[in-house]
This record gives sequence, structure tokens and C-alpha cells, in this order.
Amino acid sequence: MNVYDTANRLAYEIQQSDEYKNYKKLKDSIMKDANLKQKVEEFEKLRYDVQLMQYTGEDKDEEKTKKLEEMYAMLVQDNQIKEYFDLEVKFNVMIADVNKIIAEAIKDVL
Repeated sequence: MNVYDTANRLAYEIQQSDEYKNYKKLKDSIMKDANLKQKVEEFEKLRYDVQLMQYTGEDKDEEKTKKLEEMYAMLVQDNQIKEYFDLEVKFNVMIADVNKIIAEAIKDVL
């Protein structure tokens, strides 16, 4: 088996995982509801902006950070959105673990 076959098998296994299936199912459901979709997308845009500032070393924008925290607190009052965020975390943890395993295997050449 070559590395591309293995990568394709890994991609398939990820798609078959509960983490992927549950997250995708709920994400698809939320994206079909215009109101929920708008709220989640607005939150994700602000979260991206705050994370980008952190990665680029820009000074922390306290106003944006506070707004992000307030938006999150408001959004998680909706059980469907709270579950979506929880599933997103589980999925991202799985992907981070897979990436860590791969990085550990090739660390001696990086």
C-alpha cells in the first residue's frame, strides 16, 4: 500500500467517524435555518478576526474579544447551537490528534 492509498483510507475513515457524521449533520441543519446560519457565521467571522490578531501579534482588541465572549454566551443558550459548538470541538480535537500523530512520525525530517 502506498502513502496516497493510506491517505485516502484515512480521509474515508474520518468521514465515517461519529465525530464527522454528527458534526456535519448538525452543521447542515443549522445552515438550512437562515436565522441560525446568520448568527453562527457572524460569530465565526468575529472569532476568526480575534484569532488572526493573536496569530499576527497584533495588540489584543479588548472590545472585539468582549463582543466575542458575549456572542458566545448568547448563542449557547440555544441548545442546537451549543451542541453544534460541542461537536465542532470534538471534531477538531480528532483532527488535531491525527495531525499530531503524523507530525510526530516525520519530526526528524522537519
